[in-house]
Amino acid sequence: MAQPKTNAMRFLDNCHINYEVYTYENKDGKIDGISVANKINKDLDIVYKTLVAKGTGMNVYVFIVPVAEELDLKKAAKAVKEKKVELVAVKDIQKLTGYIRGGCSPLGMKKQYETIIADSAEEISSIIVSGGKIGVQIELKVADLKETIEGKFADITH
Repeated sequence: MAQPKTNAMRFLDNCHINYEVYTYENKDGKIDGISVANKINKDLDIVYKTLVAKGTGMNVYVFIVPVAEELDLKKAAKAVKEKKVELVAVKDIQKLTGYIRGGCSPLGMKKQYETIIADSAEEISSIIVSGGKIGVQIELKVADLKETIEGKFADITH
């Protein structure tokens, strides 16, 4: 049976962007980025997670970082010119993005938020991000991701 299209896939289709879909079993509950990279047999350096944060002015931001690294909140705040940013509560992710934790894609969110991609992505040609549903990942060119979400590169990890 073909994989049903997610909002992220429909978004890329509408932008005429080529992508590859990877699916993985998630019944074991292991949906963290490192487990996902291992399940789809991909290098940790090209699998990225999508994090949603709010600034002091309540603006929402999206940060895309390698699964094996952590978002540095001070660097993230500096990248979006805020005094401080903090990750949004898991219960608020769906309301803001249309996606749930573990299936939050930077592509096809309810609203296009300012998005910062870890600068390590500039060194790779393709990137894997959530496909918009737990159990689905999408690989696409880094340049296509940056362009379609109007992302910016910055040093945001530690």
